[in-house]
Amino acid sequence: MSDLTIVLGNKRYSSWSLRGWLLLKQTGAAFDEIVIPLDQPQTKRDILSHNPAGKVPVIKVGDAVVWDSLAIAEYLHERFPEAGIWPKDTGARALARCVSAEMHAGFAAVRAHIPMDVCIQDAARGKRALAEPPVAADVDRVVAIWDDCQARYGSGGNFLFGDWCAADAMYAPVVTRFATYAVPLQGPMAAYRDAVMATPAMAEWIAAAQAETWVIDQA
Repeated sequence: MSDLTIVLGNKRYSSWSLRGWLLLKQTGAAFDEIVIPLDQPQTKRDILSHNPAGKVPVIKVGDAVVWDSLAIAEYLHERFPEAGIWPKDTGARALARCVSAEMHAGFAAVRAHIPMDVCIQDAARGKRALAEPPVAADVDRVVAIWDDCQARYGSGGNFLFGDWCAADAMYAPVVTRFATYAVPLQGPMAAYRDAVMATPAMAEWIAAAQAETWVIDQA
């Protein structure tokens, strides 16, 4: 049994849980998981038993409780300084934090119109969603962020800042949405999507999601 436990929503749908889980996975530390099915009568009660804010993901370390994806990133960065949660370069680290905060606070149209579901393919829904100007604007901004990060700091690897970092974890659920709904991407942006989806951690998460039995109507 590990001293680290992460409390998650079910993996098929919980984009915020994916972020926290990928961050914890990046540390290489052993951890336990508690998965709480979402959209069930007991969901709120079960989450509140772990987190007074009533949200997932939650990291529990003894009596300490850390919630919110950015707080989790900072906690893990301090506890595991060699894990590469944030880039080493000062400028890259500042930009990674900026774009992570933008993801954390924004992109409401993408969240509403193309919700995360790693177990389906629905190009038709993606096409309809992209016809909505707020969705198209969100997608354009995401792609612009990816392009800028890679152009400035990504030359050393496949990810936004070369090596995988918290910014990639923050955008990973959007990557899954772009894959699920066949959002058109070109050149380096398509390569970035494919690199994220091909990571062992993403493959592990998706396999676990496919094994779940809970289904939520996201129509």
